[in-house]
Amino acid sequence: MVSQPATPRSGPLRQGDPARLGRYELLGRLGSGGMGVVFLARDEAGRRVAVKVVHADLAGDDEFRRRFRSEVERARQVPPFCTAELIDADTDAPRPYLVVEYVDGPSLAQAVDEQGPLTVANLHAVAIGVATALTAIHGAGIVHRDLKPRNVLLAPGSPKVIDFGIARALEATSQNTRTGQLVGTVAYMAPERFATEPGTPLTPAADIFAWGCVVAFAGTGRTPFQGDSPAATAARILTQAPDLRGLDGPLRHLVELSLVTDPAERPTARDLLDLLIGSGAQRSAQLVEALEQQPALRRAATQMQGAATSGVHQHMAHLPAGDDAADTEITPHVVAVPGRHVQRHAQRRAGRGRRALVAVLAVLGVLTALGAGFLGVRAAGVFDGSAASPGPSATAGPSAAPAPRMSLPPGEPFIVDALTTRGQWTGTFVVGEEGSNCDVTDGALRVNRVAPGFFTCAGPEKQLSGDHTIAVTARIEQPGTCLGVWLYWSQERSYQLTACEDAFRIAVDRDGAVSYVLRDVPLAATLPVGQDVRLQVVVRDGVVRFGHDDVQVAEAPLPEADIDRGRPMIGLVSAPGDDTPPYGATFNDIEVRTLTP
Repeated sequence: MVSQPATPRSGPLRQGDPARLGRYELLGRLGSGGMGVVFLARDEAGRRVAVKVVHADLAGDDEFRRRFRSEVERARQVPPFCTAELIDADTDAPRPYLVVEYVDGPSLAQAVDEQGPLTVANLHAVAIGVATALTAIHGAGIVHRDLKPRNVLLAPGSPKVIDFGIARALEATSQNTRTGQLVGTVAYMAPERFATEPGTPLTPAADIFAWGCVVAFAGTGRTPFQGDSPAATAARILTQAPDLRGLDGPLRHLVELSLVTDPAERPTARDLLDLLIGSGAQRSAQLVEALEQQPALRRAATQMQGAATSGVHQHMAHLPAGDDAADTEITPHVVAVPGRHVQRHAQRRAGRGRRALVAVLAVLGVLTALGAGFLGVRAAGVFDGSAASPGPSATAGPSAAPAPRMSLPPGEPFIVDALTTRGQWTGTFVVGEEGSNCDVTDGALRVNRVAPGFFTCAGPEKQLSGDHTIAVTARIEQPGTCLGVWLYWSQERSYQLTACEDAFRIAVDRDGAVSYVLRDVPLAATLPVGQDVRLQVVVRDGVVRFGHDDVQVAEAPLPEADIDRGRPMIGLVSAPGDDTPPYGATFNDIEVRTLTP
């Protein structure tokens, strides 16, 4: 069934999408990610809801299903104080799904991207709303695990936090255990998330760290440990003091408290809520204005504060997350204003010396082994960090053995184009790619994008299957741009090959986002900006080899049985962690040739 867009925030259903799930009529697609697809739907009473349907590969994982059921039951206990309420779920369906309140509003990430940092009053409203939500979530025994601006929706009346807790089911699947995958977004991960010691507990304090990062982003337009790559960001989180330029007053102090390295020294969500809406020194004129302007937010915050004080939701900041947390006896907690010494903490963070260096090197090793794509540059729309990997991830560093030479076997011409004639290759425009273009000018196919993400250019409408080779001359025109080649492309799925300045990557792409990375190979020598390279691809016997100028850089199996037919595509991808557009690339002389068995 295919429908028209149900709202400006949803896209149409696609061929193969169900028309109904249980008692819910599906109206359109709201998005997709590593766990599944989110649909806009309508219940029998005509109320709009969001239905989140798990991907088929995860639905077949028994460990995922067990944890998914557990987390859904926990999520049912979260009161709807600045959270999207869980309405219904079917964890035993062939494709498990859950139904949550539909929030008709932009995400915090969208708002800041389009309008810049929030006004002072709106910033305080977000700080209060997210602290209220975390108080409710932690009180139910849940750690969010992936709190970030995309998961904060600016609903009329008060902010709403979404996608809480369910990330744990994804993080703990048997597949992820094999690959060591982390679920989350690097820029919002607490230092303890990068611990290399087995059994390191994850507590709600990790969400408090993320709260500080989210508030800093909302107030300044950047994350407090922003680096030029996920690995650089992780290193800053472990060794540097946060960059909070642009924040001031009591709210800056609370953000500083939330970003201390030791999780035991951070305030709890309830601490934050008390400090934000209490009558102490933290209650600034801006806080008063925020509460006066949004009475629904004031009611939610004060009601949640009252519920926590009465013992309905208890203090859980330093309990381990997971199955054992629910079995631990907790006593109601009345919060005192924390007296942390932020300057002492900052000096300690910056002066760890040898231990800090060892920790950073270990984390960089983990990041490299997982591939930058795993660790969530989701705000850029690529290398999605919430994805599960059903296959192994690997890397080869610049100190590895000399790369093998690469030559393309002869084959039959499928597409041979100098890319000098207009109208032969066009951009595959979708929502979110406004301002991007793909056209021949000045003797080359030029691809441009004005926001982080990707943009593909389609040539002849010819479906390719089986073994083949691709060769194309390409040039990175703007720093932070990766050259892209897509194998067997369709709107629903493809293999994505990217040649960035610092690495080559091979990944599985589903529903317009990277599902998981097959291979991530750092380059010994940087791919130069403004210089032609000849990209080369060989697909044969279920394996892809990827390189440039007769040197093989990466090789990986192609494990997805349903990705075996589609169009060859070229284009660009913003580099992981890069949010400094514009992005640009040029292409000439593409040759796609089929190989005989």
